[in-house]
Amino acid sequence: MKNDYIQKKKFGELDLSDPFFSSLIADYQGFEGWFLSKKNQEAYVMYNDKGLLQGFLSLKDETEEDSTIVPGFDLKRRLKVSTFKIDAHGTVLGHRFLGILLKKMIEENFEEAYVTVFPKQRKLIELFEKFGFRLWGKKADDELVYIRKNENPIYEEDIYKYYPKFDVVNSKKYLLSIWPSFHTKLFPDSRLVTEKNHIVEDLSFTNTVEKIYLTGITDVAKLKPNDLLVIYRTAEGGKVAEWNACATTICTVVEQININTFENEDKFLKYCGKGSIFTESELRSFWRTKKYPFIIKMLYNVSLSKRIVRHDLFEKVGLSREIPYFGFFEMDNDYFKKIIEIGGVNESFIIN
Repeated sequence: MKNDYIQKKKFGELDLSDPFFSSLIADYQGFEGWFLSKKNQEAYVMYNDKGLLQGFLSLKDETEEDSTIVPGFDLKRRLKVSTFKIDAHGTVLGHRFLGILLKKMIEENFEEAYVTVFPKQRKLIELFEKFGFRLWGKKADDELVYIRKNENPIYEEDIYKYYPKFDVVNSKKYLLSIWPSFHTKLFPDSRLVTEKNHIVEDLSFTNTVEKIYLTGITDVAKLKPNDLLVIYRTAEGGKVAEWNACATTICTVVEQININTFENEDKFLKYCGKGSIFTESELRSFWRTKKYPFIIKMLYNVSLSKRIVRHDLFEKVGLSREIPYFGFFEMDNDYFKKIIEIGGVNESFIIN
């Protein structure tokens, strides 16, 4: 994870005396011994500017039974969330960690993922429940056990429940253009090879899987929940679009609303909140001017493993060069399927 504020480090490289671990040592008997026994295993970590830990995610690939849980686990391969801890600091880091573990579950074909939490960890429980984890049972120490099954729903209206999978059957497909200056900050895993020096920062609109996009394009008003968006990064200044502009990302529409539906400015600001790249001052200006009245809330599902340049969208995917406006347009299912095929999207992400 080069140039990313989240890094993979071995347990043995971490300082157990860091105040970050104090609550874990207090809550979990034997935590210190367990931690020291994992010295050669890796975890996802995030440090603040002072060099202190602010986030720690440890995952385990296990295939075993567990009778300490009621009801028990039968023999099955699962992705265990061994440790998931964040010192809250307003940047929605939990979304980023959750995205890492769910994508690992899908990419590596785990049947289930599970996490154990104490009832007092209400905010963490709410986050897991929002993204499809459900209460399974409990352990003797009153820890609750939540699981998320890696399965395709017959039809699930709540797209969060099966995130990061996306439904190609019950959806329309569109291409949405985004400027380079916004693109990579909103979609950090969709960086181009030419952006290898881009630093992924600990920012709320980078971390959250819920992205807010404001636009003046009137046609986006037709978007419905569950529709799919191919994110198209426009060309950088001075570069030829044919070879520099490209499709990079798949997103799912949560909703599309008009700025005029908000009762007041504060409710508008709260809605855009963590998911918008714009500053509060800029958002206040947009509220006054109504410059960008159409607002899209979308989930950042997956990056294309192979970015598709504009030339190949025409010559390989088959999109028409006669499309009048490349900022936003609807495409047929066949074109969308070709994009995810050429883009190398893991089929496990696709509900069809």
